[in-house]
Amino acid sequence: MPEAETIQQEEEKQNDNTTLETTEQQGDQYDPTSKTIKPKLESRLGRDSPFDFGQRYLTDESKVFEFNAWDNVSWDSEQVSQFQTQIELQQQNAVSDFDKKQFNANPSKYWNIFYKNNKRNFFKDRKWLQIEFPAIFELTKPDSPANSTILEIGCGVGNTMFPIMEANQNPGLTVHGCDYSKVAIDLIKEKPEYVNQADHYTGKCHASVWDLANTEGELPEELEPHSVDVAIMVFVFSALNPDQWKQAIVNLAKVMKPNGKVLFRDYGRYDLAQVRFKKNRYLQENFYVRGDGTRVYFFTEEELIGIFKGDDEKKEVFKNVKIASDKRLLVNRKKQLKMYRCWIQAVFEFNGETI
Repeated sequence: MPEAETIQQEEEKQNDNTTLETTEQQGDQYDPTSKTIKPKLESRLGRDSPFDFGQRYLTDESKVFEFNAWDNVSWDSEQVSQFQTQIELQQQNAVSDFDKKQFNANPSKYWNIFYKNNKRNFFKDRKWLQIEFPAIFELTKPDSPANSTILEIGCGVGNTMFPIMEANQNPGLTVHGCDYSKVAIDLIKEKPEYVNQADHYTGKCHASVWDLANTEGELPEELEPHSVDVAIMVFVFSALNPDQWKQAIVNLAKVMKPNGKVLFRDYGRYDLAQVRFKKNRYLQENFYVRGDGTRVYFFTEEELIGIFKGDDEKKEVFKNVKIASDKRLLVNRKKQLKMYRCWIQAVFEFNGETI
């Protein structure tokens, strides 16, 4: 694997779990743009609003290299043209038909290899969820409804599930963590805090292998139909082949309570991770394979709204409550490089009707 590609994958997977912490340094930082101290993430809890995506704005281009990152940037037509030119080159050097079949035939194989290689310490706990998705932590309060259920789809090794359990004060809460990778789930089940839950947590947690897009319509282990209050989908949907989206929405609708919320975050179109792909990584339009064999798609807001709405023009399966693009400019001050990131964040609400 080329060194540059290895670096790219490290950036992608680290950013998956620290996207809202990229502008945070080890301590409070002085922001010359707003002339204020920008506090650490922990001290912003309860103060910053969801979907704000930070408040460090680049108003003077000459100061671009004074900080490592800038929030809420916009792209001009020239930049978009550059992105599109790069993607055209990717299309001309696409993955062969033979290799496409290999990558699409057994995706779980590559995720199992990934977790065997990285195990527990690769991802950081997602502290930013407390700011961006407060609905999760409403269910952890001691006076929250009994029989509340949170489902994390694509739970990996528990870097969201366990922090939720640590914060939980609701004895009636169950947190289900599901992942495509058996290796990831086995790693969760080995943890002492999972084995001896009663000694560590209020409430219950359960982990199981589940394919969100399984064609049999099977539900996660020990999860009843229409029992989920909140589903968390962070960098999950992008791993699916576009051919699997419809079935994934069908299965998701089966587990959600009426008016249940889906909390979503994933890659946006023209993100650095997309634009930087080299030869033999392009599978199909906006869909790629990384060097480790895992796949990734890059969305637009309009595309996601349509996917979650479903095919029936007369009714929405999932209503778009809120959706926005988190566009950031990351800079390498030493090399004087600019890197544009784009993620899409959304909240969808289930209308209560199974497809």
